[in-house]
Parts: sequence; C-alpha cells; structure tokens
Amino acid sequence: MNKRTFIKLFAATVASSPVMRLLAWAGQERLRNWAGNVEYSTDRAETSTSLEQVQDYVKKENKLKVLGTRHCFNNIADSKDQFLSLKPMDSVIAIDPEKRTVTVGAGITYGKLCPYLDGKGFALHNLASLPHISVAGACSTATHGSGQKNGNLATAASGLEIVTADGKIVNLSRERDGETFSGAVVGLGALGVITKVTLDIQPSFMMRQYVYENLPLSELKEHFDAIESSGYSVSLFTDWQKQRINELWIKSRVEEGQVFHATPEFFGAKLATRNLHPIAELSAENCTEQMGVPGPWYERLPHFRMGFTPSAGKELQSEYFVPRQHAVQAILGVERLRDQVGPSLLITEIRTVAADNLWMSPCYQQDCVTIHFTWKPDWPAVSKLLPVIEKELAQFNARPHWGKLFTISPAELNRIYKKMREFVELSKQYDPQGKFRNEYLNKNIFNT
Repeated sequence: MNKRTFIKLFAATVASSPVMRLLAWAGQERLRNWAGNVEYSTDRAETSTSLEQVQDYVKKENKLKVLGTRHCFNNIADSKDQFLSLKPMDSVIAIDPEKRTVTVGAGITYGKLCPYLDGKGFALHNLASLPHISVAGACSTATHGSGQKNGNLATAASGLEIVTADGKIVNLSRERDGETFSGAVVGLGALGVITKVTLDIQPSFMMRQYVYENLPLSELKEHFDAIESSGYSVSLFTDWQKQRINELWIKSRVEEGQVFHATPEFFGAKLATRNLHPIAELSAENCTEQMGVPGPWYERLPHFRMGFTPSAGKELQSEYFVPRQHAVQAILGVERLRDQVGPSLLITEIRTVAADNLWMSPCYQQDCVTIHFTWKPDWPAVSKLLPVIEKELAQFNARPHWGKLFTISPAELNRIYKKMREFVELSKQYDPQGKFRNEYLNKNIFNT
C-alpha cells in the first residue's frame, strides 16, 4: 500500500460515524449526574419526542436505561449500553377537575408542572426539597417531602403508561389494577419506560414558613411528636454538634386550623430574624421565602427555588428511613457518632413521611422518620462512614433511599423489603429478558 492510498483509507475511517462519535466523545466532558460524583458508563443517548418513537426505540435495543434529570447519587440509572431521554415529553396532557387528576408526560419536572397547576387552581399534596426533578423519576424512586400525614411523591400517582420490553403499551391505574399498580409505581426503572403519569391533585393553597435556630436536643427528645406535628411540613437540620438542632423549618398552610402561630421561642429554639440556608454558611438567595411571608404552595414546600442551584451543589447524599416509633432512638444513635460524622458532613435533614402501600417504597406499611446526610464530595471518607451509620440503624431495620449512596447488602435489602420477591416476579413479567436491568438492579434487586 502506497502512502497516498493509506492516507485516503485513514481519512475515510476517521470520517466514519462511529469513529467520529468516539473522537467527539473523547474531546468532551463525560456525561455525569447532577452532583458530578457519578460518571455514566456510556454517552450513547437517543431522545424521543413521542410515544411511537419510544416504542420503536425500545423494540430495536437489547439493553437500555431511561436517563431523567440525573439527580440520583448512585448508579441506579446508569447504562453501559444505551440511554433514552424523554426530556421533550414534558407537557401537561390532560387535567380533570371533576376527578381531580392531572396527566403529564414523563419528562416534566415539578418546577414546570406546579405553576401550571396553581394557575388552574390546583395543587399537589407535597413536594421534595427541590423542584428540579422529574415527576416520573421521583415516583420511581419514592422521593419524598415531609409531613407526618403526607405520603411520598409516588403516593399521588393514580395512573401509569409504560412501554414494556416488547414495545407494547401497558396502562395501569390504582383503581383498576390494585396490587399490580402498587408494585409498579416505585418501579426503580425495572419494568419499562414510563411515558405518562397521572397524579391526584387538590385545590390550590397558600403557605407560610418560619425558621427557628438552635433547638436543644433535649427538647427534641422529649417533644419529638409535638415538634413534628407543628406544621404541614417540618424539617430539622443538624450538624450533630453541640447537642442541638441547628435549624427547624416549619411550613404551614394558611387555612383555618392549619396556621402556625410563630412565637419568639419554640421549645427552646429562637425564631430566626432573617432568611437562612440549611447550611448556615451559604447564602439564602437560593432558598424559598421564609419569615412567615405567605406564598403559593409550590413556592414554600420546597426548600430551594427552581431557578437556582439546589442544596450545596457538589456534594454526596445518603438517606435512611426508620420506622416512626424508633425516631428518637435512631436520632440519638446517630448523634453518638458526631465525632466521626462531623468532619465529612455538610448537613443532616430529618423529616417524617406517612406510610403507604407501594411495594418498593421505604415507607411500605410504616410511618417513617428519614435521616438524610448531605456530605462533602469525598467518597473515600464517606464510604467508610456509611457502614458505621448503617450498623447503628440496623436494629431499626432502616431502609435506604434507592437513589442515594448506601452499602447495605442485597441480602439485607431482601429481608427488610417484604414485597421484594413479588416485585422481582412483576419485573420479569414485563421485562423477561432483563432489557431494563443494569449493574445496580442486578446486584440489589435481582440477586435474590
């Protein structure tokens, strides 16, 4: 082969689509999750804008995962093969004022949906601490807000449209499909591609939120139930130091019988005189309005505003759900680890969530208190702390948040999730060849 021929062949090879894609990929930043701690295993991704495109894509691929708003901190959404994005499928499809439901495309975020609902005079029962996440992703992982009478976000789901592994459309409803629906809602991405979600709605409402500082741990120990029932949604933030809760956030509805009357002192905590960030050193400009200023539900239930960076930005997160009756014991147990936890921690949030009947929800048949850790982005240090925390909480059968970092073994997950085997069978019914499984699901769910 002469030099000229070689150059022509080499140029043709480089110009070929796979090689150009590889070179382009090598020259750009790798696809990562929101916090930057997970680097996904492939950059191969397609975007669908219609149900028909989703069906065609699912039928032709042997393995794939749906990539949502990338807010998970582990590899639950990772793929070594192919990603499918439904981001353009983010419209409100229908609203039924009589049935009080709204049906939305799977790509819609709460930040987009909520102002629309409020404009129509409706609301959702609860929201997570940030509105940046997608409805389908939040429901699939049992993401939650707070409130002792409020279930997680998935409990609002009353209908699902799913494209299964063979490209067929399955429609499930709470009313019609009973236990099958209860198994499918918190589906962890294992059953198929969710393309539509129907949610229960209620009349819109106004809210206020107040923040208190330095709640003595002794007061929390003696009055936990009274503190948690003081508002519609209550959050405790602590760094576990100095025997106190740094901040107490109380969100109440502006309705008769619901209003929280803010006194200068509340169980020894002092009413804040300025807006605060959960991490006191950070600016509160990212946070929703406090100081008792009334506002619509969707601008008070989250801690963070839609147009701003949520939480600390670059961080790691883990969270554990403990049965409500063990709340104080669990909190005191973690507090005893303060010297070990403190150097790696940004902040801990403690919330309550009502029981539900969704098979893979951490709140399945039990009211819960959640202990959430926002860590500095130092995985070597955090990876050593998680087993220590999990050992302390094991006596309470603590369940981890599916989308956050944990080291609990698959055998222990199988033990503490009563419907694990039924969920595996349901997944096999919709995806017999494991098209939607990945390393995370094979390890934690299907390794039974």
